[in-house]
Amino acid sequence: MQTLYHADDISLYSNAFGYLRAPLCFEPDKSDAQVIVTGVPFDAATSGRPGCRYGAQAIRQASVNFAWEHKRYPWNFALKDRLKIADCGDLVYPSGDPVAMVKALEDHARRVLGSGKKMLTFGGDHYVTLPLLRECAQHFGPLALIHFDAHSDTYAEGAEFDHGTMFRRAPDEGLVKPEKSVQIGIRTEYHGEDGYEVIDGGRANDLSAGEIAELIKKRTAGMPCYLTFDIDCLDPAFAPGTGTPVPGGITTDKALKIIRALKGVKIVSADIVEVSPPYDASGVTALAAAAIGLDLLYLWASK
Repeated sequence: MQTLYHADDISLYSNAFGYLRAPLCFEPDKSDAQVIVTGVPFDAATSGRPGCRYGAQAIRQASVNFAWEHKRYPWNFALKDRLKIADCGDLVYPSGDPVAMVKALEDHARRVLGSGKKMLTFGGDHYVTLPLLRECAQHFGPLALIHFDAHSDTYAEGAEFDHGTMFRRAPDEGLVKPEKSVQIGIRTEYHGEDGYEVIDGGRANDLSAGEIAELIKKRTAGMPCYLTFDIDCLDPAFAPGTGTPVPGGITTDKALKIIRALKGVKIVSADIVEVSPPYDASGVTALAAAAIGLDLLYLWASK
């Protein structure tokens, strides 16, 4: 009798349960995987177009496009030969309760990080980064932030749960050192007194990916780093499916080249956020996010 499912299935349509068809594991702290993928279906802190609660699901579906490739171009090794990943599915919390979401995500991250694993998290809106930073800082100490975005997210105004205020609150809570952190792609209002080094959208387009990577390495200088990638860092031509698109962003190609050039940077965990499938008719935004996640995994595996 023919088996319906095989772990090495190369179909572009079937069995996209876990990211890259990684095995599902609902007790991630007990897994022997080195990286745990988590979805956070939360967009209650969104200020623009909603829908990114469905982002993780869309990224998983898009990732099947890469699951067939033995060696991800342009890397010269197969990911599965060096790194084991597991997908623990989506965070469960009472719908409409951001306080409960924060507690559930902090508890989850505490267990995963406490078991010695890295986290790759798919949002959800960008607010989900704050509880993740709290647990990473508890585990690794104050962090350098590598932040790809069209917005600085350092705004003083906003409610307690707002996806534009996390990186003002994070330094106030002692989680992040702005003087060791860098923001790439910003092309909306920001304030230099926030302390972050900003490579704004125009400059990011003028510099090469290698030059940007070198600036990141110099700024973070051996610190434990948390990398957060808001998909609206990309120009809307490459990522239309997001809540607050801003023209003038970088290309997907440049984003991938920057990430690949970050060898030697101590990235302890990472997230990709703000993919909103209702505004992503072609699926190109989710595909970009899936590719960015894959190159982050290869970056970890290259060590």
